[in-house]
Amino acid sequence: MNDQNLLNEPCPIARSLALVGDAWSILILRDANAGLTRFDEFRKSLGIAPTILTRRLAMLTEEGLLEKRRYLERPPREEYVLTAAGRDFLPVLFMIGAWGRKHRGGGKLTRFLDAETGIEIEPVAVDGVTSARIGTRAIRVVKPE
Repeated sequence: MNDQNLLNEPCPIARSLALVGDAWSILILRDANAGLTRFDEFRKSLGIAPTILTRRLAMLTEEGLLEKRRYLERPPREEYVLTAAGRDFLPVLFMIGAWGRKHRGGGKLTRFLDAETGIEIEPVAVDGVTSARIGTRAIRVVKPE
């Protein structure tokens, strides 16, 4: 199955994975949510090849998760700033991190703290309608007809 097929799936999980389902894209969004905006910052943080970074930044920009903004005219330099869609990805990142801490933990792990309180963030997915924690109740998947 290729990404183009996933984009046409009725499942929103499949469609989302078609856009941000590779590790580089997710890590770029992690770094952007941590305040990185410039190509060299992403490259240094990730140790990623410039060609791969260029492609991922272009895709994330084209898909509306990042926005390119010029910060210097001469020579022309641009930075990548999160859009609302990119900022909305932060809870997804934290849930992936929580899963990783639980099932892939061990050794020294990065911690995420609330900037005001200094307390470690413990993400929890909750259904906005019932207030039940996701994963504590049975689900039913209903595909469109």
